[in-house]
Amino acid sequence: MALSIHTNHSALTTNTSLNKFNSALATNQQRLGTGLRINSAADDAAGLQIATRLNAQSRGMAVAMRNVGDSVSLLQTAEGAFSEMTDIVQRMKDLATQSANGTNSQADRDALQGEYDELGKELSNIVSNTAYAGEKLFDLAGTGGKFGAAAGVDFQIGSSSAEKMTLNVSAKTATLMGTTLDGISAYFTTPTTATLGTEIATAAGANTMIDTLSGALDGIGGLRAQFGATINRLNHTSNNLANMKDNTEMAKGRIMDADFAMESAAMSKNSMLMQSGISMLKQAGQMPGMVMSLLG
Repeated sequence: MALSIHTNHSALTTNTSLNKFNSALATNQQRLGTGLRINSAADDAAGLQIATRLNAQSRGMAVAMRNVGDSVSLLQTAEGAFSEMTDIVQRMKDLATQSANGTNSQADRDALQGEYDELGKELSNIVSNTAYAGEKLFDLAGTGGKFGAAAGVDFQIGSSSAEKMTLNVSAKTATLMGTTLDGISAYFTTPTTATLGTEIATAAGANTMIDTLSGALDGIGGLRAQFGATINRLNHTSNNLANMKDNTEMAKGRIMDADFAMESAAMSKNSMLMQSGISMLKQAGQMPGMVMSLLG
């Protein structure tokens, strides 16, 4: 290679290497400072796109897990109401069975009827006023409540629009509330003086109510079973979402997260190359002076 004053080949190549090492060192420092391997699309364009999609899925599943928890709370509220209704109807059946006994006087049956009426009022109160987040669940007098909707209740249980679970108990609810329970207490419909407070006032009426109340218990039990089965399913859904979210986060981490051991080693290497390059650039800068020495 010819000796030249205008073109210092050693200085040019060394400077080019220094620029490359400096850029690599800056990348190492940025990754170690942020903990991320990809800090801009330029670092890994395809990886960033994949990681963004994984992040959207992971965040969607996190929200879906909260949705599942809210759904379970809603169903537990409804099931709890039916649990109390079961106890009330069971007591009403006990009163009807007692009233049907021929040992009772009319005064006895009137006393039994009095308790029966109060239980009927509370049964109506539970049905009409059970609510979740301010929205009634079984509003018979109004819109039918959340579980009275013909289309059912949709639970969003995933990160995509297709991941829904629909619970439709409107038919069972309408049958139970509109037919079976109507025979228990006149408080479920517009009361009339002809029927109010006479269900177990006679032995014949009490016998009829025994069978009616047994049917009501079956209907309430069926709804409670469906709510309970749905709660169990949602619990499994939540467990599966947690599993998918964990694995999705791990997949995203393998793309986005910086390997501190590797980046630290690379930073040390690039730092030493920078120091070496600077020393060599200093030496290369002395070359024109050495050429001038040839001129005496």
